[in-house]
Amino acid sequence: MARIILLLLLGLVAICAVHGVFMDRLASKKLCADDECVYTISLASAQEDYNAPDCRFINVKKGQQIYVYSKLVKENEAGEFWAGSVYGDHQDEMGIVGYFPSNLVKEQYVYQEATKEVPTTDIDFFCE
Repeated sequence: MARIILLLLLGLVAICAVHGVFMDRLASKKLCADDECVYTISLASAQEDYNAPDCRFINVKKGQQIYVYSKLVKENEAGEFWAGSVYGDHQDEMGIVGYFPSNLVKEQYVYQEATKEVPTTDIDFFCE
């Protein structure tokens, strides 16, 4: 009996420790600068404000600088989204990585071309 209670408690702790949700995929493939999608593709500037509709996306204010890490490959009638992180109000403060519409930004500097097509995974659309 003690083993059963212990296993139940461990299961409850594991469930509580993982607080997040896997959201629907926005695309099945993405373009990256490298096979692991760890290198920055470009630096872009937001041309207008954007309010994130859910936890997969990031809020953006006009004029903010965004580091772009991947570009989702457009499928069917879906919009074209890129993944990146926004500079915070302080010059050296980096924000959370998330998606934003590609037509919202203008690339200012390309560090590396996004030539590697990589499949997306569930973790690409995980929200904490």
